[in-house]
Amino acid sequence: MRYFMIFAGLVLAACVEEPETGAQIYASECAGCHGADARGDGPFARGLDTVPPDLTTIASRNGGVFPRDQVMSTIDGLQRDAHFSVAMPEFGAGDLGDTVIVEENGLGTPVPTKLLLLTDYIALLQREE
Repeated sequence: MRYFMIFAGLVLAACVEEPETGAQIYASECAGCHGADARGDGPFARGLDTVPPDLTTIASRNGGVFPRDQVMSTIDGLQRDAHFSVAMPEFGAGDLGDTVIVEENGLGTPVPTKLLLLTDYIALLQREE
């Protein structure tokens, strides 16, 4: 019985995936167009009608404040304006993982884990123009 318990524990451990990081999600989902350094010069950017924006200057373009909710809405596909490229996938239509509750001003909002990790990673990339 003891060997069965050890074996079952090893099988369970092998089935549990390591969670992705924001950097890994960015590398697999965004870098192709936005570039490895997030400046809008990825290998697929050359063939697009609309040049992907420099994601490292989002905060500086918004008065030094990173607009976290706006960035999440854009990635998710909820907020798209007229100048937005149709090449940008609507990530909210896919599987963004389990949700976590993000509390702000006493209100909890469910946010997909991958969306939160990716947005937090993009926030870390910010630099001044």
